Amino acid sequence: MQKRWVERELENLAAITELQESLNIDRVLASLLVKRGITDFEEARIFFRPELNRLHDPYLMKDMAIAVSRINQAITSGEKILIYGDYDVDGTTSVALTFSFFKKLHSEIDFYIPDRYREGYGISTQGIDYAFENGFSLIIALDCGIKSVDKIDYANERGIDFIICDHHLPGDQLPAAIAVLDPKRSDCTYPYKELSGCGIGFKLIQAYALEYDIPFEQVSSYLDLVAVSIASDIVPITGENRILAWYGLLKLNTDPCKGLLALMNISGRKENLSIMDVVFTIGPRINAAGRIDDAKHSVNLLIADDEAIAIEKSQIINTKNTERKEHDSNITEQALAMIDEDPVLIERKTTVVYNADWHKGVIGIVASRLTEKYYRPTIVMTNSNGYAAGSARSVAGFDLYEALCECSDLLIQFGGHKYAAGLTMKTENIPAFQQRFEEVVAASIPEELLVQAINIDAEIELKQIDPKFFRILKQFEPFGPQNMAPVFVSRNVYTYGAATIVGNKHLKMCVHQDNQTYYNCIGFGLGEYLDLINSGAAFDICYTIEENRWKEKKSIQLNIKGIRASLPNQKQ
Repeated sequence: MQKRWVERELENLAAITELQESLNIDRVLASLLVKRGITDFEEARIFFRPELNRLHDPYLMKDMAIAVSRINQAITSGEKILIYGDYDVDGTTSVALTFSFFKKLHSEIDFYIPDRYREGYGISTQGIDYAFENGFSLIIALDCGIKSVDKIDYANERGIDFIICDHHLPGDQLPAAIAVLDPKRSDCTYPYKELSGCGIGFKLIQAYALEYDIPFEQVSSYLDLVAVSIASDIVPITGENRILAWYGLLKLNTDPCKGLLALMNISGRKENLSIMDVVFTIGPRINAAGRIDDAKHSVNLLIADDEAIAIEKSQIINTKNTERKEHDSNITEQALAMIDEDPVLIERKTTVVYNADWHKGVIGIVASRLTEKYYRPTIVMTNSNGYAAGSARSVAGFDLYEALCECSDLLIQFGGHKYAAGLTMKTENIPAFQQRFEEVVAASIPEELLVQAINIDAEIELKQIDPKFFRILKQFEPFGPQNMAPVFVSRNVYTYGAATIVGNKHLKMCVHQDNQTYYNCIGFGLGEYLDLINSGAAFDICYTIEENRWKEKKSIQLNIKGIRASLPNQKQ
């Protein structure tokens, strides 16, 4: 499917000129800074030179002093503390960070991860009962709990105090916990609102260390876990997250904890892991434990102090990831066949598929794959305890959650946000839901949103990509949400020699403009353009610029995102 090329308009030309002159950089690079809200020299300095001393005071977070005091009370009086977290990457890294820090200060401490299938997301009655039966009087909940009003009431009835560390949007009522740490609560004036769950855990141990004169090095030693959570939970890499991610990646690449090192090695470690490397290699493996078996495996890996234990745990997790990939591949194949064999499904503006035998742990991944293939709002469902449980994914610009609200009478429950959601319904409601969801989406989604867009930041000539340009561009890293790798367009380029197909329909070639600068390129999944490239005609490319490493050699490579034939005077 041909994608739309959308070129962003330049704004605030005066700020671009000022940055270009004050920083002595290419105008295109100055425009990229302005698009990120950076308009003067000092803001650029802060952006390019992240500093840990610019982290916000953790005590600016509502209830932080109460939380620190209650934890210290538990430690000094010998109470049993339970660290409780969600089963995904953000939750397990949060638990590993908080447990590891306080374990050095207090022996009466353990952790608890709810079972994805028996207990579901967040704080569970079973978890509270476990704490009560085992004598835990304080639970620190991470990456969950902000909407668990009834569960916290239940814990209070059983004499168990809760400290909630969450980053999700609160409901109308806050839980009656001892402390609720969440920058998104309406009465919290903490300056940065987009921390990950593990980021909230980091602020908690930072605050405790400040209060009790613990060296910051004992806090910053967990930044590799924070970076993994930031990458995997897809939070914005702006502000405080940018600082945490920058130093977290540095730690990950130079001195990772034993568990992450073992996981990196077993997944085929490469030098200088980026945020995207974490997303595609580390994150899925940590997630796989909870999807296929028990997320406690992930925490045990991440808290391992012994290298042999870390290696053993990494092997368990890698095996679970292999199982996850097999389920993912098989179910995706079945779902694609289901759609391709049904003319009605092919023509719809939505995809809703159900199979009672599909593995619940991977239906979210399959929904993402189907969305990539057909690029339309998608829901994949399977049987769970006699009901149809589904995972939903949307396309850029379309509010999936609002569409589900209009189908709520057919659902038992649902939750999520604009681009991803989960839902449960009676199996007999599936046909009616398929029809209603299609009608709601078809009536409200603009046609252009059903064609994937490539958002282009700037047009450049290939000769602009000199060593200085690339060196400064690399300083925009780490890339991620709200700081994505810039996409450039270059027009009227030609291939040097013949392009070839490598791997699974990937395009490999060398391009130039006017017989000047030459660059090697890789276009993943773009093999369909081979004939155009090798015809000798001019073509346009949009791409990101990256560093390719082969053995000991480094070179600039263009990662092609789109190709089309050049047209006279073509601008878009």
